[in-house]
This record gives sequence, structure tokens and C-alpha cells, in this order.
Amino acid sequence: MDTKVVKIDKEQIDDEKLMEAAEILRAGGLVAFPTETVYGLGANALNEEAAKKIYAAKGRPSDNPLIAHISKPEELAPLVKEVPEAGKKLMEAYWPGPLTMIFPKSDIVPYGTTGGLDTVAIRMPSDPIANRMIALAGIPIAAPSANTSGRPSPTTAEHVYQDMNGKIEMILDGGAVGIGVESTIVDVSGPVPMLLRPGAITIEMLRETVGQVEIDPAIQGPMAANVKPKAPGMKYRHYAPKAELVLVEEKNPETKEVISDRVIEEINLLAKSRLDQGQKVGIICTEETRDCYPQGMVRSLGFRSRPETIAHNLFAVLREFDDLGVDYIYSESFPKDHLGRPS
Repeated sequence: MDTKVVKIDKEQIDDEKLMEAAEILRAGGLVAFPTETVYGLGANALNEEAAKKIYAAKGRPSDNPLIAHISKPEELAPLVKEVPEAGKKLMEAYWPGPLTMIFPKSDIVPYGTTGGLDTVAIRMPSDPIANRMIALAGIPIAAPSANTSGRPSPTTAEHVYQDMNGKIEMILDGGAVGIGVESTIVDVSGPVPMLLRPGAITIEMLRETVGQVEIDPAIQGPMAANVKPKAPGMKYRHYAPKAELVLVEEKNPETKEVISDRVIEEINLLAKSRLDQGQKVGIICTEETRDCYPQGMVRSLGFRSRPETIAHNLFAVLREFDDLGVDYIYSESFPKDHLGRPS
């Protein structure tokens, strides 16, 4: 299969180009496209055979649920049995945007899309290319990240091409994405909203909107093998580089805004040890500390004082280290609140 790459200008969207993508999706094919979070790998969410193609292209376990993407609020009702009050409040606050919600599914959503669950994950992207393509297709689009399962998520069309060339019909190249981390996932199907995956919409923001929000224990630890995940990224190794990645942190940091000299010294010692053994070493830091690392392949994620820059660049740097054949990655630690909450 030849994978066609089509450039799209977000400022001047060409409906003719997007109609070609929409027709592929309606016919049961696969199209990768940009969203405001990462690039997604799209298929007809109501077509079980199309969903199977996503799992095959990604090498993804079939019990890992897919997220269905819609273009406007009116497209939600046919896909769900009900919209709880918490879901309505979160829709008003954060749709369109990087928030996925889990609802009780309706009968028209196949189990092939939901990973065998009676719930369905739904998001309404704000990216103009994604939103317009879904509207032109006239169907909900199931779209996990457009990468081989387990690799860092793609933030550019080139990342998608590396993983998906020859496996899918089309890639819509809309340039680099804005946020660079996956959408937040909240389960609103139960009595209390449950955070299943952290993202750009933080737990603090969710609680400001709906009050009580619990955090699923699976975020903090591995899920049992016999349990079906309710959302992507909960059970299987995901967003990971090929190299071993070591996060160096202090138990009780004096401040969240500044990395200590002890952390920098430890990273330099670890890096020197591996380099002396002839291994390739990558170092992840920030602009504030870039000059503190004299050895290894040093990459800054942005400014510690601006966590959105850290999130935006993380996956791209991990993929770069993959391309460079790095054996070990040593990274500074980052605050675990807001955008830095681990997933």
C-alpha cells in the first residue's frame, strides 16, 4: 500500500483535500490527521472491521479501547445511552478541546471500538483540520495516536510516516501539533467522575468545574493482566522510547521551580559512567540547566517556569533519541501537579 501524504494549511483549509480523506474513512480505510494533542490514526468508529485495521496497523491489543471523535455536541447523543450532569458541565467547559469522556455506550457503537466494554470514550477536537474532516466524513472517527503501539506519540506528520508508511491510506500533514501530550480522560459513567489519564485538562481544572473527581489507582501502578482497561494507556506499555529512561529526582525538593545541584551532579555521573562504557547517552533538561551538562546528547524540553513547553516537546525529544540510537536517557524530574502529573 502506498501511503499518500497531503499537506493542509490550518489557516486556509481545502475542503477538496479533506473530502478525499473523508471518503477513505467512510469506505473503511485509515487516515492519520493532526489534533491539538497529537496525531491520530482515524477510522470509522461504527465499523468494527475498520477498528480492527487500527489495531493491526498499530500492533495494539484489541482490549485497549479506542476514542471516538466527533465534530459538534449534537453528534454525541446517538453514541451514548445518557449524558450525566458531570459530563454536561465538562462539555460546556472544555469541548472542543483536549478532554475525552467515557459514557455508557449506545447499541450502534460496536464492541470492536470499545475494547469489549459497555462504555465508549468520546472527544471533540478543537484542531480545525480534525474537526472539519470529521464533519465532512459525517461519522464518528475512532482515533488513537498514530504511532506503533508502545512508541512515543507522534507530534508531526514525519513521526507518523516513520511508523505508518505502507500501513495506511493517507496522512494529513497539518504541521506540528499544539499541546503535544494526549488528551485527559475522565470516566463520567459512574456516580463520581474518575480521572483515568492525566493530560492538558488537569485534575485541578476538573475539580474546579464539577467538584469531586477521583483518580483511578491504575494511574499510579500497573493494572492486573485479567482486567480490561477502560481507557487507552492504562494497561500496556505506552509512550515509551526504545532506550532505558531514568528519571533523577529528589525525595524532598526545596522548590518545584529549580532543579538542585545534586540532581545535576547525579545525572552527570550516570552519563559519564555509560559514556565511558562506549554507550550512547541522552540527557533531558530545561533551558535553565542546558549548560550544566558537558557530555552526552543534551536536549532541552523548554522552560521549567513554563510547563506547557515541557509537555509540548517531550514526545518529539523521545522520538529523536530513538532515531539517534541512544542506549540510556537520563532526565531531570518535573513537578507532579498540573501538566506534570504522571500517566
